[in-house]
Amino acid sequence: MNKVRGIALLALALSVTAVPANASAAACTNVSNKYNLPFSVCDDELFIFAANYKPFEATVENEQAAATRVFDELIGNKLRAEFPDVKIKYATWDYPIRYEDLKAAGVTPDIIIEDPKNRIDRDLEPLGWVGDLTADLEKAGIDLSTLNKASVELTKSRSDGGIYGVPLFIDEHVLLYNKKIFDKFRVAHPKLGMTYDEAFKKAKQLTRDDGLDHYKGYMQHPDQYLDFNQAGLYPFLPTTSEEPAPEDVKVDISSPEWKTYVDNLYRFLEIPRNEFTTVTDFFKGDMSQPGHLAMAVDTLSRLNMYAGSELFIEDGDEAAFAEQAKSVEIGVSSIPQLTKGAETTYQPNTRAAFIPPSSPKKDQALQVVKWLVSEEGQTELSSHGLKAVLQTDAVVQSFGKAIPELAKIDTSAVYWGENAAISNYQNTEYWDLPLWSVYRQHILRDGGTPEQALALSQQQDIPNYIKAQAAAGKDW
Repeated sequence: MNKVRGIALLALALSVTAVPANASAAACTNVSNKYNLPFSVCDDELFIFAANYKPFEATVENEQAAATRVFDELIGNKLRAEFPDVKIKYATWDYPIRYEDLKAAGVTPDIIIEDPKNRIDRDLEPLGWVGDLTADLEKAGIDLSTLNKASVELTKSRSDGGIYGVPLFIDEHVLLYNKKIFDKFRVAHPKLGMTYDEAFKKAKQLTRDDGLDHYKGYMQHPDQYLDFNQAGLYPFLPTTSEEPAPEDVKVDISSPEWKTYVDNLYRFLEIPRNEFTTVTDFFKGDMSQPGHLAMAVDTLSRLNMYAGSELFIEDGDEAAFAEQAKSVEIGVSSIPQLTKGAETTYQPNTRAAFIPPSSPKKDQALQVVKWLVSEEGQTELSSHGLKAVLQTDAVVQSFGKAIPELAKIDTSAVYWGENAAISNYQNTEYWDLPLWSVYRQHILRDGGTPEQALALSQQQDIPNYIKAQAAAGKDW
């Protein structure tokens, strides 16, 4: 297609919303953006805006290039069929708009799909787009007790004593492994419930040479290991308020439990020639050739991509992925367990639906969210390779059914066990702390011990960060 014509068609697709012939004209607000593409939201539309779930940002290079394709396939088409009388307008950060563009135009989404873990304090609270939904959820008949407990608790922990959002799905962390490497060196495949001790033994066995080839046994992102820690550790100490001043925020990562948890991964980093590089590249592990990484902890959205689902692969990368896939036979297991017999996975990497207090379509938005967490809505999400927050037999059994590429992979690990749930978060204020300094700075770069890394992070990095953020007028 002619490139100019393609851009013109894209602009048209973004700026026009189909209106039934018998519908009255609606008032629309234009939203300026860095792409200089026409974008508007009309007052007869229910506006859904999503951010911080990478697959939603995928684009294709043709007249349908608006980043709506993945959302529509995963849930949007089914949602519109369920609510035929609701004009749903959908967009995702940042193509073509960002939060600051909406704010500048005076446009507030009716539903925001976001990461409650980091983005309530960082983005939604400063914009005034969150408020306690407790009474609204009860009135609408949305029962949070039926949903993934850890996802609900995580959302509550960021909600200043109430509940700001409703969890929708989890981009779960799982252990991916290359069956070809295990079979080549005659090492037993990982099993559900495998402990870190067992994983460590396998990692040492599989970090080895074969002629000119070097294989790495294990990678697990140290930042995610701390941020989503499966011990349920919470770094903040209670204060006397749900919204304490920056100088009153207290952090403790020096307890024996934190020390034991950091030690657990530290030993993997000490395996000679098993240096950590990345886990966002399971096929290659950021090495020169694919098929040389035995195990890695990664997310479901990446699994769908590795499996070859065109829906999750950025347009134009299909051939490269297909070529690299020849060196890998994917296996999926649960992330290792801290103790034998335990069945606790990471804290949930969840996305939740938020309904801003100023939305004029609050009741309508609540009904949409109610359907999204119904068995029908959750089955649709699960069938497209997302871990649902409502985990009935029908929802669990539907996992991956809409993605043919997953049919050849055993995905029973996805719903195995329970997500770690944090507790004792009352009277605390969440700050997006620089926990990355523990491993990436003080261990991997400085060569320090876990004890040194935790102490330096608690005594220097975290207090300095909080002071700097507060001085800049921020509270995260």
